[in-house]
Amino acid sequence: MADTDADGDDAATGGEGSDTDPVDGAEPESPPAPTGGLVVPVEPTPTLRATIAYAVEAAVDEGFSAVHLVNIASWRNGDPGTDDRAASAERVLERAEAWATSDLDDIDGERPPVTVVTAVIGADEYLFGPDDYVDVLAAYAEGNDADAVLLDPEYTPVGNTTLLQPLEFALSNTPLTVETAPVARPSRRERLRTEATGRRFVAMFGLSLAFYFLLGDPLYWFDWVTGVATAAIVSITLSRVSIDVEPSMPRTPMRMLRGLIYVPVLLYEITKANVEVARVILDPRLPIEPSMNRVRVIVGSGLPLMTLANSITLTPGTLTVRARDSDLYVHSLIPSARDGLFDGSLERWTRFVYYGRASARLPTPRERDDCAILQGPDATEELPIAAADGGESRAGGETATAGDGDSPGERGDEDDETPEVTDA
Repeated sequence: MADTDADGDDAATGGEGSDTDPVDGAEPESPPAPTGGLVVPVEPTPTLRATIAYAVEAAVDEGFSAVHLVNIASWRNGDPGTDDRAASAERVLERAEAWATSDLDDIDGERPPVTVVTAVIGADEYLFGPDDYVDVLAAYAEGNDADAVLLDPEYTPVGNTTLLQPLEFALSNTPLTVETAPVARPSRRERLRTEATGRRFVAMFGLSLAFYFLLGDPLYWFDWVTGVATAAIVSITLSRVSIDVEPSMPRTPMRMLRGLIYVPVLLYEITKANVEVARVILDPRLPIEPSMNRVRVIVGSGLPLMTLANSITLTPGTLTVRARDSDLYVHSLIPSARDGLFDGSLERWTRFVYYGRASARLPTPRERDDCAILQGPDATEELPIAAADGGESRAGGETATAGDGDSPGERGDEDDETPEVTDA
């Protein structure tokens, strides 16, 4: 018994003869293989290099199996100029991949088993705001077994509008782990001013002079003197503020020419809508059915979206209440005004002005099922009005929490931010 106890003690304490004794010369047990993936949205920014270095370091420390460098397309396949933009995105991804691979190779010891993957995502649909970018990122992460997102602090995928904060907030509502790379940001001395170029100056000078002559007399010599002086002053002071995209040939002149073609079309639509509204007002037998409507438009962001929203407002019977990402919330007074909105005539003309004739050929919002009635007996969606504290939303006079209701046009988390409107 004593011998047995002694043997047992040896086994319990890891002494000689126990099964836990390490074998001389045997290799230690290897750590488990890394799992999961880290998604890094990539755009050419001053902090991209530092963000890539931090992503590689985080992937090694946290045990990720892959670093996914993705470029979220701000264009849509098939639109004019997309080939050049896609090629530019690929070049950025190639440079980022080379940086990540170099950082992995420079790590002391054996190269970590981390794979670098690159991809362009979201080019099959128009992306307008944080919700759209989050949907694309979340779908890519789910399809590639990734569970974390690392954001570049200077990430701005939609031009001059900084999208990082709303994007980070929207990502926090997903199962993904979100982090902003703790890298130093460059100082900015002139955030609201773009680079001074001759093209911007000439474009602003031409527009200012043309507007001056529109109000004055181009045949009078004094108007030429004052017009040139005024246009020069405006160009010197505002060309770096008012124009954020470099004018190019022949795109800018063609847009201006197509815009001149659009003016009489818009005037015709305004005249026709005036007649229809006046007819309904004068004839008590015709219906007046005010309602709020939602239309998801495909015109891009910035100036094209502003052009379409203001064109709708200028047309009697419709009023654009709010533009949220690609959704326009429009109040209509009569059924014909609502039908004209859903038929998408102004949307097609806006695409014609900014992208050319080929881009104007697209299905109407009604055919794409990108429209909804938010009020009245024909409503196809509820009208969400966000509470001030963001906790509850009210629709149709009843209190409902986020996620309640399965209306036909409901799309995920789009009710997180809703138009602040009142019944007209």
